[in-house]
Formats: sequence, structure tokens, C-alpha cells
Amino acid sequence: MTTAGKAPGQAQANLIAIPKDWAYDFLLFTHRNPKPCPVLDVLDAGETVSALKQDADVRTHAPRYRIWENGELVAEPENATEYWRDDLVTFLIGCSFTFETALESAGVPLRHVDQKKNVSMFVTDIQCRPAGRLHGPMVVSMRWIPESLVDIAHKVTALMPSVHGAPVGAGDPRMLGIENIHEPDFGDAITPEPGDVPVFWACGVTPQAVLMKSKPPFAITHAPGQMFVTDMPDFAYRVG
Repeated sequence: MTTAGKAPGQAQANLIAIPKDWAYDFLLFTHRNPKPCPVLDVLDAGETVSALKQDADVRTHAPRYRIWENGELVAEPENATEYWRDDLVTFLIGCSFTFETALESAGVPLRHVDQKKNVSMFVTDIQCRPAGRLHGPMVVSMRWIPESLVDIAHKVTALMPSVHGAPVGAGDPRMLGIENIHEPDFGDAITPEPGDVPVFWACGVTPQAVLMKSKPPFAITHAPGQMFVTDMPDFAYRVG
């Protein structure tokens, strides 16, 4: 179940919990790659409650989780408690679902929400800047936007850099190494309307692509599009 369109006005977050001896590498990775990995909160090792949602447990609050071992996906539980380790450091990373209410308010349609689907996400050929043992490609989310509204979408989202900010591209998907816009790597294929063009934003699923490439021994993430919904209002991440 995607959380797209499910919590209008509330900030949503990507989640990754990684062993403490890898946490500095990941923190450095987010610092070097703030576009796909804008950090909203970092918990102490073993901590399970974030200041962004004080009545929720990070092990149970997302609709679905992913369990990773040596870069391989081994389980997708709805509850990650049985997989939890006391050495895990949890990072909450900005999510583009947070700026969707602002897009709708500006008159920009959300095709994936209208079609009751998850947003399309693609692994690009853009390599993130490595950090320690971590390396891998940037993932982007894609929304079909009427061509006449692309500039508005750019302006609205540029004001929210903590949740990925302005698009990283629009138009020809091949500029990002995407061969088939109708076959996403994560999420659902979305049907465009006449006059729509694909617009791409850096995506917080990037850490999952990095896990696949870097192969740390263990990690827990949310399932793509099934986010950790916070109590923070989306406008808290608007600048200007």
C-alpha cells in the first residue's frame, strides 16, 4: 500500500537503519549526496522513536519494510521488530511525497495519486559521490506533468530542498540512462495524459540502490513508496 496521497499536509520520510559501524559512512554519504539523501533525523544506535513522530516506533510505523543481507533483499515484512538489532542507527530522509500537496495546490495534477498507484522510480546512470565503503547510482521518482505546468512544478518543489527540491531533469528519459519510461525499477507504471512530459526528482530510494552495490552485512529500509509518515507539517520544509 503506497502512502502517496494518504497523508496530505504531513511530511513523509524514507527510512534506513544500518549497523553502527557503517553509520558514519552513511552519514558522510548523505552529506556528499544531499539531493537524493536529505537527512531529516538521525537516531542513536538502538533508538526506535524519532522526534518527528514521538508516538510511533520506527520498526512498525511504515506499512512495509525491506530486510537486506549483504546487498540482497531477503524479506519484506509489515513489522520489522523481529529483525531489529540494538546496533542499528536509523536515518529518516526527506521524501518527495511531502511536496505533493503543494503541487496540487498550485494546480499540478498527480497522475499516480489519481490512478491510485505508487509513483514510478528508476535507477539512473548518474553515480552518487562515494563515501567510505558506500557507492552506487542515484534513483529518481518520475511524475507525468502537463508540459505547460513543468515550470510551476519546478518552482514549487525548488522551495522544498529538504524533500529533494527541484527536479533533476524533464523530458527525454535517456538523459538519465532510462531506456523504458513505462517499466519502472520500483513502484508502478503510470499512464500519462496527452501533453504530459516526464519530470524526474532525486529519490530517497537511492540508499537501497547503494545497498545493492555496496553490500553491507545488514540493513532495514522501508519498502519503496510505503513511507514513514511524520507529524511534521509539510510547510515546515518550505524555505522562503
